[in-house]
Amino acid sequence: MEPMSDSQTWMVCSACRKSIGFGAQHWVCSVSTCNRQRTRLVFCSVGCWDSHLSVLRHRDAWAVEARAPSRADWEAGRDASGDDNDDAVDVHDAPTPGPTPMPLRSMPPPGPATRRVVDSGSSSATAVSDDDVLIVVSRMKKYIRDRSGMNTSDAVAVALSEHVRAVCDEAIRIAGADGRKTVLDRDVPKVVRK
Repeated sequence: MEPMSDSQTWMVCSACRKSIGFGAQHWVCSVSTCNRQRTRLVFCSVGCWDSHLSVLRHRDAWAVEARAPSRADWEAGRDASGDDNDDAVDVHDAPTPGPTPMPLRSMPPPGPATRRVVDSGSSSATAVSDDDVLIVVSRMKKYIRDRSGMNTSDAVAVALSEHVRAVCDEAIRIAGADGRKTVLDRDVPKVVRK
């Protein structure tokens, strides 16, 4: 994937400095101090959002999906604020000031990588995203570092999330076979430790 040009970039990720384009999906922190105009933290992925938790030590926080404004909306916001600087976005200083954030959604819409999870005995189905990270990355990395002194790649959280999904799907199957609508701890396959 080739990097975005400055004219396509709205802001850069506050963690990894990757470009976030106009109209692109990104994540913000649920804690209000991270969303103030002067702070304005934006993240290109949930993993990048998770990396800021170890620094800011929020007690109760989550990543909230957001959509960057279109270039026209962003320029209109700059014009309304009286900013006469040139139109180029400075991708070297993040976060750059911009208009007020777009409305946030607490749940991402179903995308192409979804699967249908159906309650046993129920006709209703809910779309579940297959690319959600189900692991608390900071705690996983701490566990591995404390146990071994090793560093951990962010991609490990994605791989572990696949394992968690498989274990959850098996627990759902077992609970459904028993005619229950509640997954219990006994439905979760036991871990064999070596």
